[in-house]
Amino acid sequence: MRWESWAAFWHMGGYAVYVWGSVGVCVALLALEVLWARRQRGQTLAWLRAEQAAQAHADAGSGA
Repeated sequence: MRWESWAAFWHMGGYAVYVWGSVGVCVALLALEVLWARRQRGQTLAWLRAEQAAQAHADAGSGA
């Protein structure tokens, strides 16, 4: 598609609200996905550390 100017590109033939709104929602959802994945990773790592500490404590208490 050819655009006569940058203004025409940003206007998107009258559909700018739909096009850029969709792009904005997509970018926002991708950013949320990254944040949720990082948060879940941190929670999982904390849980694993707690499990390792509990296992080490149990092993030390049993004399193994």
